[in-house]
Amino acid sequence: MLGLTPPWHVKEVELEMETQRVTIVVEARSDAEWEEAGQRLTIHGYEERRWRHLDTMQFETIITARVPRLRKGDGSTAMAPVPWAQARSRWTLMYEAFAIRVIQMSRSISQARELLRLDWSSVERIMERAVQRGLDRRSVEAVRHVGMDEKSFGRRQSYISTLVDLDAQTPRVLEVEHGRDTEAGKALLKSLPEPVRKQVKAVAMDMSAAYQAAVRKEMPEAEVVHDRFHVSKLLGEAVDKVRRGEHVRLMAKGDKRLLGTRYIWLYNPSNLNLEGLKALNERFEVEHLQTARAYYHRIRFGDFWRQPDTVAGSQFFARWFHEAQQSCLEPVIKVSKTLQAHLTGLLSYFRHKITNSMCECFNSIIQAIKASAKGFRSFENYRTRILFFLGKLDLAPR
Repeated sequence: MLGLTPPWHVKEVELEMETQRVTIVVEARSDAEWEEAGQRLTIHGYEERRWRHLDTMQFETIITARVPRLRKGDGSTAMAPVPWAQARSRWTLMYEAFAIRVIQMSRSISQARELLRLDWSSVERIMERAVQRGLDRRSVEAVRHVGMDEKSFGRRQSYISTLVDLDAQTPRVLEVEHGRDTEAGKALLKSLPEPVRKQVKAVAMDMSAAYQAAVRKEMPEAEVVHDRFHVSKLLGEAVDKVRRGEHVRLMAKGDKRLLGTRYIWLYNPSNLNLEGLKALNERFEVEHLQTARAYYHRIRFGDFWRQPDTVAGSQFFARWFHEAQQSCLEPVIKVSKTLQAHLTGLLSYFRHKITNSMCECFNSIIQAIKASAKGFRSFENYRTRILFFLGKLDLAPR
């Protein structure tokens, strides 16, 4: 059942009914010969080792063995390999693979820990080993488009940065770094081998100057593509600023037209139903609200992404920018200048047609992971958890 191969064999099995534990004692034959790369090794000594194995019925199962420490030709020593576990592991291959599946399928690490009857440090160690194993096996040669985004980590403006593969059939998180500055961005990009970095065509991101500087340094041949959803967010914030200012002025006159309408103006225009569009059209044509005018510029910019190429996109932006500058709405004017300053990155969209939508999707899952753990004190644990669940890694030991 253990799949033992010579010189290993089962010496005895101990059953402890009170503690509901089965201990399997394994040993190597005393006359066994040990070799490495055709060189015979001598036994320097023995170490008593223990491994947790899959339960036998309801009994916890432990494997123990006196493992030889072998002396090599250069004088160094190393533990003899055992067929049931990887080096420096406290669990057998079968138990570690089972534990990984339980963790993946559980709603929380706490539930997985209870099912596996392990302490927190053991679960964390299994996940760390699994992630490192997956990273060692991972192939990134086909990566051509990536996305960079930030996510909160702790309190007081503490953030992490994530790198996402946008080309994979199933998008995946490639790496996680602490911080959101240029150094964090450079570390993310350098996690890819240099030949892969040279082949990356474009990087989707918001308008972060730090991330752009990192791309210029580590991937000078890649184009920056500003994310359309981030642009929509900027325009939505401009509309909301106009609404708040106008609402204060109207309320001072006893006019409650904008009371309770905040979320109407925050809707993505493409998500509005017919009733919502009718209500907004009434504001455009009858009430002539500044908020409605600001919202018009947001809706109008949505046509930018539907242009056929960079030339048409540049011409459309010039017309939209002129209208926005003539709007007399300071938040809209400010956003239009921001977009003009990043026009090159906006026009890159027509050559690559990539967005950071998967980064935003992953951010919501990362938030759920963070909430389930009730926060993280250690960045390394946070990184391990993200890559374990979102890295699409081959985690199982063999």
